[in-house]
Amino acid sequence: MDSATDSPAPPAVTSFVALGDSFTEGMSDLLPDGRYRGWADLLAARLAARTDGFRYANLAVRGKLIQQIAEEQVDVAAAMGADLVTLVGGLNDVLRPKCDMGRVCGLLEESVARLAPECRHLVLMRSPGRRGPVLERYRARMEHLFDFIDDLAERHGALVVDLYGCEALGDPRMWADDRLHLNAEGHERVAEAVWQRLGHAAEADWHAALPPAVLPGWYARRVADLRFTHRHLLPWIGRRLTGRSTGDGLAPKRPDLAALDPAVGRDRCPAPDLAPLACEDTP
Repeated sequence: MDSATDSPAPPAVTSFVALGDSFTEGMSDLLPDGRYRGWADLLAARLAARTDGFRYANLAVRGKLIQQIAEEQVDVAAAMGADLVTLVGGLNDVLRPKCDMGRVCGLLEESVARLAPECRHLVLMRSPGRRGPVLERYRARMEHLFDFIDDLAERHGALVVDLYGCEALGDPRMWADDRLHLNAEGHERVAEAVWQRLGHAAEADWHAALPPAVLPGWYARRVADLRFTHRHLLPWIGRRLTGRSTGDGLAPKRPDLAALDPAVGRDRCPAPDLAPLACEDTP
């Protein structure tokens, strides 16, 4: 059970550092001013509401591979000595045509070994996967990674949030039009999942199924596929061919462990449209 309905309230978390890539940065939970919010900001806002003087840092940067996370974020986070640390990484490596799984797992293990002694709670995740051909193409690698994460957590006393096993988070309607990142509703569910895994009483059912989908017509699917190809797929291929990343030159949005603005996490975009998306999927 992820919720704690009959147990005492967990101890207050006074500080939180989030590490990772675009998933933890908050893509594609877009705010009206163009910034990304995301599950980590939402979780931080909840924790801040319970504790005076709460501090939060988010070191995640889109596009980062596990080696970059290990080299650029782990030591910085360990030195902060936060109560809560979340580490989500490796999936960008797994989704590349060539991936050395032994190296990915080794870097994850080094990162966990460095972080675990420096915080009260270390949270790892089995990342969600959007249903479709991409998931099927890389499922074996993903499950290898997630099995290793389970083993790491057991050996280092970390908590694991199993988003991969949530049927609702695999629904294409939980994902942005780039088909790679969760939308606002998806991020809200991830925040709820971590909240419950930390021992807090449930505030929502993050496993709740979406309404039955109605398949859009052939023309609507083709239009969606063409728009996706132009806006997202071709630029993605271009970056892979040239060795570039969307995160090149970007700094973390919250590089310092600092007091949280009460407005963080409260701003919301309009409720997501849960109408069905095109049924095809593309990397």
